[in-house]
Amino acid sequence: MHLTGIDEGAAGSKPAGKGAQLLELPARFRDGDAGAAGAARYARGSASEALQAKVAQAGAEDAFFVADLGEVKRQFAQWTQLLPRVQPFFAVKCNPDRLVVKLLAQLGAGFDCASKGELEQVLGEGVAAERVIYAHPCKPASHLRYAAARGVELMTFDNGDELHKIRQLHPGAKAVLRILADDSSARCRLGLKFGAAPDAAPALLRLAVRLGVDVVGVSFHVGSGCQSEAAFGDAVERARRVFDSAAALGLRLTLLDVGGGFPGAGELGGLDFASLAAVLRAAIDRHFPPAAYAHVRVIAEPGRYFVASAFSLAVNVVARRRVEGAAPAFMYYVNDGVYGSFNCIVFDHQRPRPRLLSPRDAPLFASSVWGPTCDSIDCIMSDGQLPELQIGDWLVFDNMGAYTLCAASRFNGFNLSDLVYVDTEGALL
Repeated sequence: MHLTGIDEGAAGSKPAGKGAQLLELPARFRDGDAGAAGAARYARGSASEALQAKVAQAGAEDAFFVADLGEVKRQFAQWTQLLPRVQPFFAVKCNPDRLVVKLLAQLGAGFDCASKGELEQVLGEGVAAERVIYAHPCKPASHLRYAAARGVELMTFDNGDELHKIRQLHPGAKAVLRILADDSSARCRLGLKFGAAPDAAPALLRLAVRLGVDVVGVSFHVGSGCQSEAAFGDAVERARRVFDSAAALGLRLTLLDVGGGFPGAGELGGLDFASLAAVLRAAIDRHFPPAAYAHVRVIAEPGRYFVASAFSLAVNVVARRRVEGAAPAFMYYVNDGVYGSFNCIVFDHQRPRPRLLSPRDAPLFASSVWGPTCDSIDCIMSDGQLPELQIGDWLVFDNMGAYTLCAASRFNGFNLSDLVYVDTEGALL
């Protein structure tokens, strides 16, 4: 991604807002690459001030994100308060932004990586291999060899063929059996692709013993965008049964990985994290009481939880079309879309809704919002209510930090959206 902040000319002339002066990133968050995330600028102040400062530049038109790293820090603090037994391993695939990874590493998070590329990024930031889980049950051989060469030992599996591959290519691995959880309430049912049925677990454990693969724990995933608190409690109970099966074979498991599916702050129609955490906390304490299971380490793989609410996306209205009918309606065309940052509509089942950057009291009209490409699939909002907008107006979409930047493309020759950072919690200082 081409990461630019607010340009130097604007930074040196007129800071917008009471606290939005533009600063260089602290040295420990920079690197030598001019095009890398560390070369971006950030605005000290609120996300709102940064949005206003960016659009106030002469000729401003390009879509851009504002990322509040302070929000990531607040989410981390909430996690440690509500789930003190559970160490978060950030799911890098959700948002591999360099500064997000750097910040979470400094806060003490581990990392869930699913490919050689993600392993390279995280290890390249100086994260110790012991703080990484290679959480992909079906790994390419070359990626597995890379993990072995770099000392990444913790990894998941859910089938016998993977155990044979691990034995051959990474005999020092510490394997974690991923079991199938009830993900019927999730927006994205990962159980359609991964997870061993609970009744298949004993046979897989016996095979691991026969092959000499060191199985150290159990993992599950209740699905991305899980809509059921009870699914977490049920999955912990299933994991406990696998622990019991392992004990019957003489295996002393030491790791419980409760996976992902945790909601981001402010998600419409989603679970409340505090309520979910209470259910999960109680389930862990019931099935893995600290007195009897002090040797069991508990981790999780949250992604959107940390980053969804930290990123807002501003888009510019580049064209409009009035639709004639009994009542006026409008089609608006903006400079990011489904092939770019709004790929979350297709891949993550999201329904982003805009707000005006500069609200005004005006009548509302039936409106649709479309991306910039020549493809009719590129629809951001098919029906909604907005004031009559003019070309050059700005719309803002909040909660855009999860599964957006990571899968954006340059289809039709359009650029990826830029990124400006703010820090409302002193996370970088």
